[in-house]
Amino acid sequence: MWRRAPRFFLDRASAATMRWSRPFSSDLPTEASGDTTFIDLWKKAVPNIDPPKTPSAYMAPRPPVPSTIPSKLTVNLVLPYDSILSAKEVDMVIVPATTGQMGVLPGHVATIAELKPGILSVHEGTDVSKYFLSSGFAFIHANSVADIIAVEATPVNRIDPDLVQKGLTEFQQKLNSASNDVEKAEAQIGVDVHSALSAALTG
Repeated sequence: MWRRAPRFFLDRASAATMRWSRPFSSDLPTEASGDTTFIDLWKKAVPNIDPPKTPSAYMAPRPPVPSTIPSKLTVNLVLPYDSILSAKEVDMVIVPATTGQMGVLPGHVATIAELKPGILSVHEGTDVSKYFLSSGFAFIHANSVADIIAVEATPVNRIDPDLVQKGLTEFQQKLNSASNDVEKAEAQIGVDVHSALSAALTG
């Protein structure tokens, strides 16, 4: 009986996988498809009124995935109030993800990464541009496009080391003297950001 147990569990696992399997997002069609069943039923029930639009009707078609890996990565770096990089073709970017520094090359697998305070490095041949990001998200698409959405982004060479150290000292004092959870959380955010700024300048 026990000898048959592994085969029993494997058979059930493979059956469940086949029953619940669904295509990945990269396998979906690039053209936006409407809900034809809903539209057909609507026209039968209310033939004199156009059917309402569903959310999928407002979605742009997904860009097709190239059959070959492009030689360049297209990067967009956007802030709530500005666009720093727009459709810029580069060789590689390194983003400060919460899981660690993540290098993105052309052909990278589709990924969504939360960003922590740190350095965004943009590599164009031998030229490297560095930006300090406070937080945000990086959306890496299967068509070698990287959308980086940040709350704040500043070129590293424009950061004043003296102001960074002053801010770090102030927030450390606020953290030590905080009397409630809100003050502690606000002070801790300030300490984290200024510590990352200091590490960016010395690294």
